[in-house]
Amino acid sequence: MIHPTRTNLLLLKDKSRSVVNSIGILKARKQALVKEFLAATVPFLRSREDIRQSYGKGLRELARALGREGRDGIESIVIATERDFGIEVIEKSLWGLRYKDIVFHDVPLRDPDQRGYDEFSTTPHLEEGTALFEKLLDSMLHLAEYESKLKRLGDEIMRTARRIKVLEEIMLPGIKHQIKTIFQYIGERERESFYRLKRVKNILTSKE
Repeated sequence: MIHPTRTNLLLLKDKSRSVVNSIGILKARKQALVKEFLAATVPFLRSREDIRQSYGKGLRELARALGREGRDGIESIVIATERDFGIEVIEKSLWGLRYKDIVFHDVPLRDPDQRGYDEFSTTPHLEEGTALFEKLLDSMLHLAEYESKLKRLGDEIMRTARRIKVLEEIMLPGIKHQIKTIFQYIGERERESFYRLKRVKNILTSKE
């Protein structure tokens, strides 16, 4: 319990206002983080579903292409069309929250005439399989991007919620209780002073 003075009462009132403002800021931060989390959840789930579908279809088309083209023919095409996507991991910030993001300088999805070999000399199964695996790679890159972001957002939302709870349920009630106690103490002390002055006045009046 701090010393019950008017100065400390004013300081506690200022502290109470500061805590209320902090709660408001944290709630706005939490709302913005939740909004960003929900916005990233939809493409994250869509990417997972795209991976599941593309992988199953891609394997079927690859098996058919292997039967028609042969393993050596497909492996030679793979070597000839190998490329570097220039993937970089960078840091981004959202409301002071730093998280990892992925940037790639080459697009996985390509038109058949951009793949570096004669698409007319291969079977449709290889072309379809190639397109599906390119789509699979594109989805996996986006999935990695969203997964990192969602994890950081989820952790920060929980952390912010805990801070709000501590301020609302522990710190602010404690400050208000101190304010009430000091206010009551000062009120009682002022009433005692008033009664003493009134008594002294009555004594002086009776002597006169």
